Amino acid sequence: MMNNTQQAQANELLETFALLDTWEDRYGYLIDLGRELAPLDAAHKTEENRVHGCQSNVWMVAEAHPTDTGVVIEFQAESDSAIVQGLIAILTKIYSGQPAEKILTFDIQHFLEQLGLSQHLSVNRRNGLYGMVRRIKLLAATLAPETAQALKYAGELDD
Repeated sequence: MMNNTQQAQANELLETFALLDTWEDRYGYLIDLGRELAPLDAAHKTEENRVHGCQSNVWMVAEAHPTDTGVVIEFQAESDSAIVQGLIAILTKIYSGQPAEKILTFDIQHFLEQLGLSQHLSVNRRNGLYGMVRRIKLLAATLAPETAQALKYAGELDD
């Protein structure tokens, strides 16, 4: 990937979704994205790593990695549902490899509305999607508590 900023990833996904004419095609693309993800190590498929609020089984883990410009957080997740695995792929494209500040402040709701996912997912899938977003933000705040605390004081992070 030449440009892995959140906005570049978001724009690429928005452009691809715009090229697909029907929601059937978009769901097919979601499933394809999910198939591209590396499987989660079986040792991580524990109750502690399970995302609650999802109708399907979803497990998610994160690791902080130091870089020349600071710490970035890598996410890995897996679901037993093909559509949910595709949603995980979208979330990892947006969040994985980013610093905690960008993870905690990215306007995911606006982005998902732009994609049209908010209107085309069942209530249960939408709740599960936002459960995954909450878990991502919790993991980022846990791995970079100083960033989360600073953002909270600045009023940029919800409780």
